[in-house]
Amino acid sequence: MSLSDAVLASLDPEQREVATALTGPVCVLAGAGTGKTRALTHRIAHGVHAGVYQPQQVLAVTFTARAAGEMRSRLRDLGVPGVQARTFHAAALRQLQYFWPQAVGGALPSIVEHKARLVAEAAGRLRLSVDRAAVRDLAAEVEWAKVGMLVPESYAAAARAAGRGTPGGLDAAVVARLLQAYEDVKTERGAIDFEDVLLLTAGILDERPDVADSVRRQYRHFVVDEYQDVSALQQRLLDLWLGERTDLCVVGDASQTIYSFAGASPRHLLDFPRRFPGARVVRLVRDYRSTPQVVALANGLLDRAPKAATRARVELVAQRPPGPPPSFTAYDDDVAEAAGVAAGVRRLLDAGVPAGEVAVLYRTNGQSEPLEQALTQAGIGYLLRGGERFFARQEVRQAVVLLRGAARGDDGSTPLGQLVRDVLASAGWSEEPPAATGAVRERWASLQALAHLADDLAAARPGARVPDLVAELDERAAAQHAPVVEGVTLASLHAAKGLEWDAVFLVGLAEGLVPISFAADDPEAVEEERRLLYVGVTRARQHLALSWTRARTPGGRATRTPSRFLDGLRPASAEDRPAARAARAAGGRSARKEALARTCRGCGAALATAAERKVGRCADCPPGYDEAVFDSLRQWRSATASEAKVPAYVVFTDATLVAIAESRPADTASLAGIAGVGPAKLERYGEAVLEVLHGRG
Repeated sequence: MSLSDAVLASLDPEQREVATALTGPVCVLAGAGTGKTRALTHRIAHGVHAGVYQPQQVLAVTFTARAAGEMRSRLRDLGVPGVQARTFHAAALRQLQYFWPQAVGGALPSIVEHKARLVAEAAGRLRLSVDRAAVRDLAAEVEWAKVGMLVPESYAAAARAAGRGTPGGLDAAVVARLLQAYEDVKTERGAIDFEDVLLLTAGILDERPDVADSVRRQYRHFVVDEYQDVSALQQRLLDLWLGERTDLCVVGDASQTIYSFAGASPRHLLDFPRRFPGARVVRLVRDYRSTPQVVALANGLLDRAPKAATRARVELVAQRPPGPPPSFTAYDDDVAEAAGVAAGVRRLLDAGVPAGEVAVLYRTNGQSEPLEQALTQAGIGYLLRGGERFFARQEVRQAVVLLRGAARGDDGSTPLGQLVRDVLASAGWSEEPPAATGAVRERWASLQALAHLADDLAAARPGARVPDLVAELDERAAAQHAPVVEGVTLASLHAAKGLEWDAVFLVGLAEGLVPISFAADDPEAVEEERRLLYVGVTRARQHLALSWTRARTPGGRATRTPSRFLDGLRPASAEDRPAARAARAAGGRSARKEALARTCRGCGAALATAAERKVGRCADCPPGYDEAVFDSLRQWRSATASEAKVPAYVVFTDATLVAIAESRPADTASLAGIAGVGPAKLERYGEAVLEVLHGRG
């Protein structure tokens, strides 16, 4: 059997159709868990082994460095190591660095990693009053405008048409002025941003036929993964790479489009057959990831979407043996839900499911706190996914510096794992995880991941020493391939995209959270929320638990209703009787109206929960306080609650701690004015809180 035939031998009929379609435009509609990466990599490998492709002339484009690294690894295993697999930005930056001297002259301007400082300066020039949260939102709006190839003159009309609202509390006309001021500041600084990398590369290719010809001679065959997430700017760059050619294979799933807020659009995927008449369209429908029970729920979720929203939908066909049915549970409040989830996780762990194969997913990052507490109280390790990249974290950078120093003095007398733990201990690592949650726990988890990586390296390469570990870390940092600590994963639904676990808990599935309150009156936004839940459901291989709460806090009003997306999917109960349903719906409308009437003082977004309304800031906003102070307060609360043998929220809720950390009261009179600090708590905890805040005692 030839190498090219061997590559095809393990594919199913639809995957084989993709792998053998080596030329011409090809559009692959690949449902969740259907093996799209397998089909893509085997297509490239088959083309190389059959002599149709030269490896160096293939460019496979992905959306994350992790996905690009995985694709390169699989291609190496298939015997084709020379293929270029990169993100759009990485591919464009490489071309821009190479062609800038001849197309523009001089050195490429420095790239600004974070826009916040330049956006703040631009706002200052316009005498706009903006805080840190507003700057964050305005930076995101700058990115949205640029990936949509909008200029200040065209922004306002496009933003109004897209329903962008008032980012940073500013109307579209003012934001348009800010866009121009931002570009002026950037030009004066001699800098470019990440979107400029794509814009400048596209500009050079468009204006310099000689450069475009050079790139097109280099790359003759293109593959684009996650094509439903392509922006207008990325599509423009892809068009320039292609020229008049049609040797393009795109892969995507319109039902997993969840990043439209960042400029992604499925229209390029949906319109591909119209743009390329005669294009071969292949549907990957065999789901190898999930049980029939999970697949049925995922299909049922999309069955209830409006027909216009399911264009090019893939109906999944389960290939795995049957498993347990998904469970649906209503809890009285968020604390009860967290305790129930922790108990469910414990049952799975006791049954032999590895902790790393369990995930708890939620709509907003602010929902993690009660889950963290419940898992901690149950003695279950966890890790938070999302946020700052692993190798960009301060504790990881510090640990790598310490390991570089230790590498010079490693004489081989101490086992690698122990030596690395000794080094990490000087960076604050301990054998036992801290009782605190939040940033303290995340710091420990980062260092614990490095300790586990040392163990893995020692097992895989006997005789490996600290210099080998440092080299491994450097390679992983370049590929953004972070090690992970063993534990249950806590993540938002957005952060879970592209991942999978044996068991998934989907929590907080109530109106106002799924769909999120600010999407309730926009049909297109509601359907994106449905797709987001679909992504969550399809992350589960075997065990799937869905839950919601009737109230936010213990003893609170039971005004929450189950998500509309669960209608017809969950078993009927007394709560579904017409009178009860009507009463809940009325209460839900009232609650949503109240939430929409209150906005975050940081970003202007609607405050969807009572805790957010207490502090006047939404859960996803950057904190308006010193994080070290907040962590000190949480550690004090944890110790106090442990000593009193009560849940941490009984001492103070997170909302109250946020308010304390933000206002930094100087005395008990000021502390008494904070919501959640009543006379009894003031007497019991007041002096202790002030000591934490101001170091007295």
